[in-house]
Amino acid sequence: MNKKWLILPALALVAQVFQPDRSVQANDPEHDLITVTAPATEVQDLLRNACYDCHSDRTTYPWYSYITPVNFWMQHHIDEGRAEFDMSSWGRRRDKWQRHKAKESVEMLEEGEMPLPSYTWVHPQARLNDGERNALMGFFSGLMPGGESDEGKEEQ
Repeated sequence: MNKKWLILPALALVAQVFQPDRSVQANDPEHDLITVTAPATEVQDLLRNACYDCHSDRTTYPWYSYITPVNFWMQHHIDEGRAEFDMSSWGRRRDKWQRHKAKESVEMLEEGEMPLPSYTWVHPQARLNDGERNALMGFFSGLMPGGESDEGKEEQ
């Protein structure tokens, strides 16, 4: 057997030793979006199933998230999701930021941009039907009393 064919599996095996940093900033649970807003049970379930893996500090990592190079790709998506909108820190954010993120969430849901197709492909519980999508949009719309302004959208 050619040595090349032995080296490739050996390299793949060694690569599994390298894992991305999965540490998260610990947020006080009382600041969590669900805790602060107390939505209906259906909406809580939708948020946990379709949003929280990438947009909170409560990520549930599936078995394949420990396989290199998939693990680095997934962690990059999770890190981006948390940086963009960490639902675990909702209660410690300013009102303008909250309104902006609520409006942005409605827009992303309307356009079918969230949850990501690459996520729903392997997480069937995150696939939203029209009723579920509307329930989430209604929830986020209800978090925007007083309107939304682009001013201060990056405030934390």
